Amino acid sequence: MTKDQILECLRKTEGFVSGQQISDQLDLSRAAVWKAVQSLREDGYEIDSVTNRGYRLHAATARLQEREILRALGEHPWAKTVTVLSSVDSTNTLAKKLAAEGAPHGTVIMADQQTGGRGRQGRSFLSLPSVGVYLSVLLRPKTTPERLMHLTAMTAVAACNAVEQVAGIRPGIKWTNDLVIGRKKTAGILTELSLEAESGTVDYAIIGIGVNCNHTEEDFPPDLRPIATSIRQETGKPVNRNLLAASLIRELARAEREMFSKKSAWMKAYAAGCITIGQDVKILRGGTVRFAHADGVDEDAALLVTYDDGTKAAVSSGEVSVRGMYGYL
Repeated sequence: MTKDQILECLRKTEGFVSGQQISDQLDLSRAAVWKAVQSLREDGYEIDSVTNRGYRLHAATARLQEREILRALGEHPWAKTVTVLSSVDSTNTLAKKLAAEGAPHGTVIMADQQTGGRGRQGRSFLSLPSVGVYLSVLLRPKTTPERLMHLTAMTAVAACNAVEQVAGIRPGIKWTNDLVIGRKKTAGILTELSLEAESGTVDYAIIGIGVNCNHTEEDFPPDLRPIATSIRQETGKPVNRNLLAASLIRELARAEREMFSKKSAWMKAYAAGCITIGQDVKILRGGTVRFAHADGVDEDAALLVTYDDGTKAAVSSGEVSVRGMYGYL
């Protein structure tokens, strides 16, 4: 409680506030104030201290902090089910475990680092500590899997909204689940469903998002540097990851509320942001490679293409590479 009181005192003060002022205001000893400031620094808060001037909160914590995220969320209904971990193998994996144990709709799992982050097609997702946002949300939509074909697309739009709100830059979307800035990957999405055996309806859905926030070029292995980037690299400014995490939660909750009632509006936003549309693409499905032109997306976010032989199709699965991106020339 003492740390929270002092943190709030520092937030409310422009410039420096003396240790004596904090001591008098909160009825604490100077030693208690100093100890609490040191503890806040260990939590990752940047607090300046200058002799005869006192303390100043220089910046929000560099770490993902539950208190910061909950403060940003306010009275949001999902705030009660947010868990923030320093490290986990995979937020999706943990969310699935909790879902099987009966965790409620809207459960949010977040980690400062993933040791086994996962992407589509069994790929790994680089999840370094203290630079990204890695979160998973558990949903329990009472519906059939066929009605959730657009879930990943809505998630992509929600994530773009959140990034734009916090960082002032709006990513594009590479069909179907990558956020890109400058034709480099900035975030990835992994959605997973579990079905009830008897009814065939959805027991739960897990939405996983990983966002590259404050990575430098050196944080990426050499083989990823040509195809991956971070928000900080593209804007030149650090990202407040706690604010981004809270914004992601709010936008995902809004997407869930409007999953069916405002589906067409979300799909229109997805099509507007999808950089795959209008591009030449390579489609890999079932070990077969075909080349096509991406014409648009349908109401369920399937990619509408025209193959080289003139035939048209709606692609809802497989790997789609865009010419000029991710090494596809």
